[in-house]
Amino acid sequence: MVYAGDTRFFRSPEESLLSVLTNMLKAISLGAVIVTSIALAILMVWDKVLSKKHAFFKMFPGPLVAVIFGVLYQLFFGNSNSGFGIDKENLISVPVPVSFSMFLTQFASPDFSQITNTEIYIVAITLAVVASLETLLSVEATDKLDPRKRTTPTNKELIAQGVGNSVSGLIGGLPITRVIVRSSANIQSGGRTKLSAILHGFLLIISVVLIPQFLNLIPLAVLAAVLLIVGYKLANPKQFITLFKLGKTQFVPFINAVIAIVVTNLLTGILLVLAVGFITILITSYKNFHFLHIEDKSNGDQKLKMTLAEEVTFLNKGAILRELNNLPENTYLELDVRKTRVLDYDVLEILDEFSIKAKNRNITIKLISERGIVENPENYKEFFGLKMPA
Repeated sequence: MVYAGDTRFFRSPEESLLSVLTNMLKAISLGAVIVTSIALAILMVWDKVLSKKHAFFKMFPGPLVAVIFGVLYQLFFGNSNSGFGIDKENLISVPVPVSFSMFLTQFASPDFSQITNTEIYIVAITLAVVASLETLLSVEATDKLDPRKRTTPTNKELIAQGVGNSVSGLIGGLPITRVIVRSSANIQSGGRTKLSAILHGFLLIISVVLIPQFLNLIPLAVLAAVLLIVGYKLANPKQFITLFKLGKTQFVPFINAVIAIVVTNLLTGILLVLAVGFITILITSYKNFHFLHIEDKSNGDQKLKMTLAEEVTFLNKGAILRELNNLPENTYLELDVRKTRVLDYDVLEILDEFSIKAKNRNITIKLISERGIVENPENYKEFFGLKMPA
């Protein structure tokens, strides 16, 4: 989560989360550690104990209580020399206008003289891709957190984000994206409709205009504590254990995503995950393209049945050719393609060529499909409706 006015917490798409965390360890603040620890305790006790004991505690979200604690802590220790205070650079920093005209000066119009600068387009495309991916991931997580299990229309979400970013850019604002922290806080606070998001926006504007001094007293450590709790709820150890029990086909892509995003960055991590997923699909498709078993072996002749999968592509060409060439002579083969929806041209070509070899080896092929049953078909391409040009 990025906070306006504090450029230290901006992370470029090329910068890995691991490097950011390593740099943070070099500047540990005692006050920030204390605030984070107490805020974490407040959030856990409020959620696990107090909110379950009395309805009164449900009226006030735990994060709000943690933020109020952080402000009171800063008011008490901020101006002291005890060493427990938090430096201003570790607080939220928003502009404090002294008049409405000064408030308007915070808005800036685009510099259209840079429209031919190619570097701007590279940055813009990178931000668009990263923000869109983060939004889609947040949508997926939010839909799982929603008690009503509603499905967010992703196209509308991305269109709204695009319009919002266009308007934000025209007035000098930061890029906009959906964030799981606000979404989960909204759900936990009882938000059910779009009105909660609209009110959230108005409250942000009112807060920045009317109480910026109060906002500038909020330690970033409190917000970090809220992020830690939200992150734990979204990726708690139970989910790791559950995915591990589901098998390597589920656990390997999951753990690969976690490691790739932490070690590199969101964009690179997602691309690596997509690559692994693509390779996994290819391997699975290669292994599970058919099912072959022996039904009868009487009088020295074999009766085999080969059932092809729903999709048989050029990736399966070599394996199918090997299976057919290994068939012994005097074999009766039932080729079942009733479940097949995609049969690649390369595969049909192999079957056509094998129909000639089958006659020489006394192999009978019985083709079973939704079009009917044919024994020893001579042209598989025509049978499946593939017309070759003259």
